[in-house]
Amino acid sequence: MADPGVTVRSSDILDPAGGFVLDDSYAPIMVPAVGPLAAENDRPSYSSAAEDASVLVRGEIPDEDIVAGIRELQRSRSVTGVFADPVIETNLTCGGDPAVGTWQDIESRLNVDQLTAAGLTGTGVALAIVDTGINAAFVRKVRGTAPIIDAKRSWNPAGVTGTAGEFPVAHGSMCAFDTMIAAPLASLLDIPVLQSTRQGSTVMDGLLSDAVAAYAQLRTVLSDQPEASRALVISNSWGAFSPQWDFPVGNPGNYSDNPSHPFNVIVGSLEAAGADIIFAAGNCGRDCPDERCAYTSQPIGGANSSPSVLCIGGVDDTGTRVGYSSQGPGRLSANKPDICSYTHFLGSTAFGANEPDTGTSAACPVAAGVVAAIRTQWSATALPPAQLRALLRSTATRRGSADFDNDYGYGVVNTAALLTALQQTATRA
Repeated sequence: MADPGVTVRSSDILDPAGGFVLDDSYAPIMVPAVGPLAAENDRPSYSSAAEDASVLVRGEIPDEDIVAGIRELQRSRSVTGVFADPVIETNLTCGGDPAVGTWQDIESRLNVDQLTAAGLTGTGVALAIVDTGINAAFVRKVRGTAPIIDAKRSWNPAGVTGTAGEFPVAHGSMCAFDTMIAAPLASLLDIPVLQSTRQGSTVMDGLLSDAVAAYAQLRTVLSDQPEASRALVISNSWGAFSPQWDFPVGNPGNYSDNPSHPFNVIVGSLEAAGADIIFAAGNCGRDCPDERCAYTSQPIGGANSSPSVLCIGGVDDTGTRVGYSSQGPGRLSANKPDICSYTHFLGSTAFGANEPDTGTSAACPVAAGVVAAIRTQWSATALPPAQLRALLRSTATRRGSADFDNDYGYGVVNTAALLTALQQTATRA
């Protein structure tokens, strides 16, 4: 696993047991070990040393054998844990309301003219769209300018065919379009995880295990960058909608509430290495929940609620929370969403000429574009992701009655106030 020149198969690592059918097409993934909290910042450390790290493989156990199968796997001294691989799906609104404003209105709300005048266009910044894939020709046709697709650093999960920037027009094209509102010159990495399919006959929108593999690839992208200019922004407009897609809360294999789940660990380790990770809050708001929502409370779970990510709720062009935007508290970290960004505007037209870019799925890449614009000048080395998240929260326009509330988080993204704070920070430095 440590030698990139050596090909390792899952069957080289684990002998199946307990009815476990190993997926040998899934390349094993190194998952770092979580160490003790560092005294200086109260944040966990991560170790990829051979004596500490573990290796993730993928497989299936028939539903009727799952309890006995897991027990038999756990008896093996080589197995450190058995974890859920839940369905992940794009975050789309349940409502059919018309668009509120246009993407040009959102451009104005984000003070993009001010960003551009400061040279903050995303130039040279790697911005990964972890979604259904991008159709660059379509985005260019609608916007008038072409997205910059970084084909060399893009990545397909095993079994997904297609070329970066040439996938069918769908959710990923909307996300790419929306990142370009604030960061038109960012280098987009096309990561079509939601094109993945389950083993067997069931087709679904994505597998969390393929997201783990994508993040392992993105860790390489980050480590290959010069430290002085390190910048990787990852936009994730997806999440799990139902506890039925997961092991129960309290089960050691659970994803939604378990910081030790491999994906939650790898998210934390990638952020600790310098990546800005942005997740949609989801579309399970009490006023207008997506029909797939099955959580009775606290719908923001798993990596969407990680303390290591920027979790984004949705507001319309007027700054009012949209009814489907999931409310906190979060499951892994209570104060989620962090902030809100704009959605439900006429933009990419990926779903029809008059259909809005909608859901927290649109709010997330809009915010990711803002982060990418900032990274044009402030690298992750100069301004670590945790510090940038803190600035985004402290400069957001408050909408609730307190500094934080479960509807708006710390408020609505405010790029003008953010730029002022960054410039003051630079002056003090």
